[in-house]
Amino acid sequence: MINSISSHILEKWLRAWSLSRQLPLPTKFKSGFKVDVCYEKQKTRYIFAELNDDFIQLTKTIKETWVFLKVCAAPADLINLISDQWVIQPQGYMMNCSSPMNIQKITLPDNYKVDVKNYNSTTLIKVLTKEGELASIGRITIVEDLAIYDRISTEENHKRKGLATYLIAELEKIAVSQNVHENFLVATEQGRSLYQSLGWKVCSLYTSIVIPS
Repeated sequence: MINSISSHILEKWLRAWSLSRQLPLPTKFKSGFKVDVCYEKQKTRYIFAELNDDFIQLTKTIKETWVFLKVCAAPADLINLISDQWVIQPQGYMMNCSSPMNIQKITLPDNYKVDVKNYNSTTLIKVLTKEGELASIGRITIVEDLAIYDRISTEENHKRKGLATYLIAELEKIAVSQNVHENFLVATEQGRSLYQSLGWKVCSLYTSIVIPS
């Protein structure tokens, strides 16, 4: 069963999202939150824990391109409430997991090495080949009692070698070392299956819309 996300959890995740990307922290905007991203194709994002009048009003007043509206709801819930200028983005899934994850002991293949860096309450782990080529990457940010996993990916020519699972296990060790056992992330459609196999559960659909140029 998919449950709703509280504004408290949403704010923690957004703080981690901003810290991980070294962006301004989220600010309150009516019943939701706002982050000034300032990327070329993502100027600002407004995020809401539920589909409500504040979200709908923004869909009517915003005319600028590359301003993202995001909500913990299914696309079907808003498809008839938005104009044709808005484009629904690929489905996201908010997921949570309590440690320990369902990960059997896994070792890194001999031809890979690990690089670890820390910044802004965030730990960045890279799995590299011995020659220094990036194979897999991921981040974890601790916000109070919540560990948020972010931007975990594996390069195409290094997939199906267990690198992502190894990386997630290493990130979990960091959370546990700080006595944090509640984990949270937003997954893509492709990533959802991997996380579910490790014991994660979908707690909400996460839908984004934008006016592209």
